[in-house]
Amino acid sequence: MADNISTTSSLEGRHEELRMDQCLLEAATSGDSASMKAMASQDRSMLLRTTPAGNTCLHISSIHGHEAFCTDVVALEAPLLTTVNLYRETPLLTAVKSGFVILASVLLRLYRERRLSKAILEKDIDGCNALHHAIRSGHRKLALELIEAEPALSTHVNRMNESPMYIAAMRNFTDISENLLEIPDSAHMGPWGQNTLQAAVKNGNAGLAKRIMETHPGLAKEADNNGCTPLSSAVYRGLVDMARVLLEHDCSLGYEVPSNGNPFLSCAAYEGHLDVAQELLKHCPDTPYRSTQDACWTSLHVAVYEDQVEFTEFILRTPQLRKLINMRDSNGKTALHLAVEKCNPKMVAALLSHDDIDTTVLDNKCVTPAWVLAHVIDHAKTLNWVCILSIHTHDYK
Repeated sequence: MADNISTTSSLEGRHEELRMDQCLLEAATSGDSASMKAMASQDRSMLLRTTPAGNTCLHISSIHGHEAFCTDVVALEAPLLTTVNLYRETPLLTAVKSGFVILASVLLRLYRERRLSKAILEKDIDGCNALHHAIRSGHRKLALELIEAEPALSTHVNRMNESPMYIAAMRNFTDISENLLEIPDSAHMGPWGQNTLQAAVKNGNAGLAKRIMETHPGLAKEADNNGCTPLSSAVYRGLVDMARVLLEHDCSLGYEVPSNGNPFLSCAAYEGHLDVAQELLKHCPDTPYRSTQDACWTSLHVAVYEDQVEFTEFILRTPQLRKLINMRDSNGKTALHLAVEKCNPKMVAALLSHDDIDTTVLDNKCVTPAWVLAHVIDHAKTLNWVCILSIHTHDYK
């Protein structure tokens, strides 16, 4: 029992020996180099002691942005540069995360002078290195300095699977992104299976998207965890410039069908993006137009169901899409069946105005659009319906 007490006391004593002196802590906090030097002249090893959080006096001084103190203490104890605290932060990481850009630049120079590449590459407990934090906080000049000093920083991804390049693209920092693209092995992934190209597309950065397509064309075919590709993002958001950049570089992208089974033309129909659909057909005149899952709807079915009248009219007047007009889904229903069921007068009128429309097509239940329309006559309560039905009444008799 006595031995255990003795051992515990010894460990506690040793811990206290390694604990930073309160006077040194105050000097580091205030940036008092003179006091630090006076204490170090009595016992230089005291500069290596830490707080309970594992911070050295260099960490503390970096948190407060004291350049002179940091430079002076490194001159006395260079190993302080490589010491990490309980959060795996080096003094460089601490300075960057604390927002002291000039100090971080000064520290970076000190690391380079001493060839401490490994310490520059250090990552904190979240897997972020100094470049991650510099970009995230918008310190663009510092980020460029870090890239030049240690290109290998670009290869790291953090615990959220974010690469520096992805963060730069998300923040729309084109200069940083272009510098990272010049590094052959730069990481380009983001969270949830996303990548740098998707980030550029979401921001509508056509210039960056084009540059990425030139250097990393394979990213255009990568889908995130939701099955969304860069072109999917462009189509859903109606970003015609983005769609143009992607398709001009690789028109085969327009022929792929996302994992949800809905082709890009149907995605455009869902949102009513006419300009995107036109761009898609310009590069891929025979782009897929039919879902491979569920009801096997065509893009016309989608447009009708989503009440996209203008998009429906666009399909009706587009020669290469003419075959969709009377095409059935897996239930045997044409777009006209859906339009009538949804009771949309404008949609029905648009469809009935086309020369090719067939109101006698039977669905899987042996029901024709004409039969359903005939029953609407008895319940027509709006002028629009009355006009439509009176104009096309010969189709139902």
